[in-house]
Amino acid sequence: MIPYEEAYQYVTENAHTLGTETVGFEQSVRRVLAGDIRSDMAMPPFNKSAMDGYACRNEDLKNVLNVVEVIPAGVWPQKTIGKNQCAKIMTGAPVPKGADVVIMVEQTRNVGESQIVFTKESTKSNICLTGEDIKTNEVLLKRGTLIKEKHIPVLASAGAVSIKVYKQPRVAIVSTGNELVEPDIKPALSQIRNSNACQIVTQAKAMGLPVDYLGIAKDTKESVQTILDKAMEKADLVIMSGAVSMGDYDFVPAVLEEAGFYVHFHGIATKPGKKTIFGTKKDKWFVGVPGNPVAAFVQFDMLIKPLLYGIMGNHYFPELYKLPLDQDFKRKNAIRKAFEPVEITADGTVKPVEYHGSAHINALSYADGLMVVERGVTELNKGDFVDVRPI
Repeated sequence: MIPYEEAYQYVTENAHTLGTETVGFEQSVRRVLAGDIRSDMAMPPFNKSAMDGYACRNEDLKNVLNVVEVIPAGVWPQKTIGKNQCAKIMTGAPVPKGADVVIMVEQTRNVGESQIVFTKESTKSNICLTGEDIKTNEVLLKRGTLIKEKHIPVLASAGAVSIKVYKQPRVAIVSTGNELVEPDIKPALSQIRNSNACQIVTQAKAMGLPVDYLGIAKDTKESVQTILDKAMEKADLVIMSGAVSMGDYDFVPAVLEEAGFYVHFHGIATKPGKKTIFGTKKDKWFVGVPGNPVAAFVQFDMLIKPLLYGIMGNHYFPELYKLPLDQDFKRKNAIRKAFEPVEITADGTVKPVEYHGSAHINALSYADGLMVVERGVTELNKGDFVDVRPI
């Protein structure tokens, strides 16, 4: 077994992009930028009023001001503001020449026809200056940015309606095991429903990726080989659950090597997911995860997700919360780094949920995250701060 950190390094170092393509910005969420996005204009493009009020000269604030113009948003001023003059102005409208301050409507009083006075002692300028938010040719979003909903208005403001992104990897998902039947079938004696495949499909689709589920391979070398060949034709990354351990029917390692894959590791010092395997072959990747569903779920989050984001051109940094334990935690065997399902309580503490091991998929239903317990750590005390990865 190798440490998780070493496995993560193997995965991320062997991730490379598959070229680029152009997409419309409104369809770009969950894609990764293949080039910088620069602004084609300053923002704001002119000195604009930050509120409804009157644009005038600061030196005239103690005097009666004559209103010489009304400036709605979207209309360019026609007058230059001179001594004891002002223009009524709306929020977002261009500030006329000569004016260096906008006084709020509620801080003025009418004293005659088209005349006002300022009722306060002083005021801020209330003017948004040209380019104070964005300068012309400024980089707004960097290459490698994973586009989220918050980035869409940035792209729109830059006129970046067609953007270059890295191609998405195609993902094929396969399960193995004579004991498996699909979820719509009532299992017979000695059978179980295949929960891993739909779980992994959902995790991959949540990343916005094209996914093919190819079914269940039987526990024969020929069946595993046939379905792997089919998966490699359809996909860039093949994810297989089951058949990766050392039992009599675990054929995946041998089949991989015969197919020309270089196996970087087979076994990680993590709990769950010890027998995870990772291999590469030119522009193809393979990850095999154990058949127990919690192990498959956790290893997708821990290793497959960073691999997929790497292929998409993004360096993935998982969220980590540092929170206090609400009770003591003990374990007997500390040879592996553990990821324990936990609840985050209303008062912000971490509470381990009932968990019977990597086959106990229901434990994740009650968990808000995975508590990281480092190798060599057998005890944690109530109040100790621990790292929690939200799920």
